[in-house]
Amino acid sequence: MAKVLVIGGSGAYTLEKEKFGRVLEVKRISSPFGLSNPIYRIKHPNGFEYLFLSRHGERDYDVTAPFVNYRANIYSAKELGVEIIVSWTGPGSLRKEFKPGDFVIPDDVLDFTRGRKETFFENGGLGFVRQNPLFCPGIRSALKETLTELRERFHAGGVYACTEGPRLETKAEIKALERLGADLVGMTLVPEVFLARELEICYGTLCYVTNYAEGIVENVFKEGVLFEGMLKEEEKERVDRAVSLFPEIVLKVTEKLNWYGRNCPCPKLMERYRRKGKAGMNWKEWLFKL
Repeated sequence: MAKVLVIGGSGAYTLEKEKFGRVLEVKRISSPFGLSNPIYRIKHPNGFEYLFLSRHGERDYDVTAPFVNYRANIYSAKELGVEIIVSWTGPGSLRKEFKPGDFVIPDDVLDFTRGRKETFFENGGLGFVRQNPLFCPGIRSALKETLTELRERFHAGGVYACTEGPRLETKAEIKALERLGADLVGMTLVPEVFLARELEICYGTLCYVTNYAEGIVENVFKEGVLFEGMLKEEEKERVDRAVSLFPEIVLKVTEKLNWYGRNCPCPKLMERYRRKGKAGMNWKEWLFKL
């Protein structure tokens, strides 16, 4: 069974799956929370298999962040034996030094979503667990090594503020997030990271900066273009280049993670509940009374 799942974010639908390896099959998994997105089983050029899922759609940005079925996707990953999830996402920047087209490996999250199904633990009194380190240290190290090997510009830390969407944030909201310590603003990491952690799956993410958030730099309104003028043409070229690098990044990082021994807190997050007898070896019992 494949150990690693890659969740492709914005731009994943523009990339040919064959660039990630040889596609062996694709299927949607039926879960108690609905159907997952299509999940591709891919053979890496070095022989092992991993899985790939496009978060927002197959042909375009068909599903906006608030309406992604995160629980179905993460449940299905666990059902398929996934132990490690590495994702990518395209947030805006609240720091001038985090330029469009730069890569960022975030290390924390501010959650400003509302109304999303953020937990599997609606029964059983589970889920009161620590959230530091939030992103798996092993995945973050693999991402740092990969970007260093590729000689790509990246920032090895940053706080990602997750908003509800699908609208972009107001200038006042960005100013408030900046005061709270946010470096990036996006819409997709919550509840994905928290759901993965609840099922003791290692989770890490790589951001590519898509634009400066509202008010960080001054941009005039332009109708009919992406972000209505918040992304200059020369910046767009850098962003498009960053997206085009993801097949190469994915191949390198999955190679590293395929051998990762999970020497991290992630697979032990529910240990307290196991010792109390409230969580058994069957992870589905954590979610439902079987």
